[in-house]
Amino acid sequence: MDHEQHFPLTDYQAPTEAELQQRANSHLALMQQRHTIRSFSDRPVPREIIQQLIQIAASAPSGANHQPWHFVAISDPRIKKRIREEAELQEAGFYNGRAGDEWLDALKPLGTNAQKPYLETAPWLIVIFSQKRGGLQNNDTDTNYYVHESVGIATGFLIQACHQVGLVSLTHTPKPMSFLSKICDRDNDNDRPYMLLVVGYPAEDATVPAHALKKKPFEQICTVLE
Repeated sequence: MDHEQHFPLTDYQAPTEAELQQRANSHLALMQQRHTIRSFSDRPVPREIIQQLIQIAASAPSGANHQPWHFVAISDPRIKKRIREEAELQEAGFYNGRAGDEWLDALKPLGTNAQKPYLETAPWLIVIFSQKRGGLQNNDTDTNYYVHESVGIATGFLIQACHQVGLVSLTHTPKPMSFLSKICDRDNDNDRPYMLLVVGYPAEDATVPAHALKKKPFEQICTVLE
């Protein structure tokens, strides 16, 4: 017998089929305008907006509802400078041989390199951490489940939320990322850097690589069984 308390679902309103189609069309069109860019404006974004975007990310489903994530939002120019310096140091090793020829060949169409000026230019950096243990209460030490999947979904929510409100973002995963733990004061056995998300407005001269505009057709990405 289930002794846990449950509440009726009262905040869901079922759309008509026509409304469903209209919403799907609108959202698809919106998300097809989402692009990863690497040239950011220094135009400020209010802290309140970033907080709301993180709240949206934190509404993602997670294993056992443990919410195994922590977000560190950074606008301090000194900290952003430190992150850029450390990231470029790691990226130099990556592009100078650590990545291997196959990986570097895959990146060539995007035109990326070890220089990451956007880490200082963009108004916000959001470092996303995964947590091995935790729970709903601040001092819980329970095992977290499906951590990688849960944090990945929350990160997707965050990227989509940024685009939804009119901002652009860039995912950045320097290897290794341990320096982010130290800079963000989360250098412990429980928190692990998952991703660094650069958030802001595009620079006026921002471009999108032609390679990035190539999307696989629906028939290649989906099999429908009915």
